[in-house]
Amino acid sequence: MTTLALGGASIDGGLYTWITDLAQRAPHVLNTLVSYWTDYGLGLFAVLMLIGWWRARHAGATAMAMALAAPVAVVAAYVANDVIKSFFNEQRPCQTLHTVTVEACPALGDWSFPSNHSAIAAAAAVAIVLCGRRLGWIAVPAALLMAASRIWVGAHYPHDVVVGLLIGALVAWPLTLLARRAAPAVDRLSATRLRPLVAAR
Repeated sequence: MTTLALGGASIDGGLYTWITDLAQRAPHVLNTLVSYWTDYGLGLFAVLMLIGWWRARHAGATAMAMALAAPVAVVAAYVANDVIKSFFNEQRPCQTLHTVTVEACPALGDWSFPSNHSAIAAAAAVAIVLCGRRLGWIAVPAALLMAASRIWVGAHYPHDVVVGLLIGALVAWPLTLLARRAAPAVDRLSATRLRPLVAAR
């Protein structure tokens, strides 16, 4: 397979080092919170999708079909992002620029472009917004914070997270909307033993 060696430092290496230098001057408690968020924050999206599924049980077959499609869209976005990542041999900025970072630098060969965390967060946020705008008020800022945290801890260039966000959104949007066509199947499932999963009792 042909790969492309992407030189991220020439794109926005200066902005990356400015952000990582700022992180080094930030209070320790802030960096600790950002580290926890970047490592475990994706769990919030799972919780929001679960809440969206629970609410959809009372909102009809179309809403339920979209809620059930949300995690599928997230997985699809991750796979798409990982396939794209395999075409670009962009080393992590902390490997190329040798800056001091909040978190330990990933090993050589753990490619940087695009950001998986950002793609997953964006896909989840888009799917959640389409399932319910109220939850979107939490999901969208959380996705942007996840992307920003990946730069702050030193794991990614800014362009890595921007492209990751775009990939996640562009994959999740049509898949979640397409799921509305599965509403008749959800209706049929409501007459089976799966009724507790797809309809309110």
